Amino acid sequence: MRVLVKLFAMLRAERFDEKEMEFPAGTTAGDVVRFLGIPEREVTLIFVNGRHSESGTVLGEGDMLALFPPIGGG
Repeated sequence: MRVLVKLFAMLRAERFDEKEMEFPAGTTAGDVVRFLGIPEREVTLIFVNGRHSESGTVLGEGDMLALFPPIGGG
């Protein structure tokens, strides 16, 4: 299945901003994070199709997965 993966802020470093990727059926958001080699502690917000999701969310054909690092500031 094809999934559009979007990375934000520091997660983009040496990776990509946005990329359509192919995964087997049953793939979760957490599986994608691990596939990309991103330490799970670096992903604090996960959105699937614009809705807040968890790492265990199963992705479907044509989904958009957005991954965000911890929000900094002060």
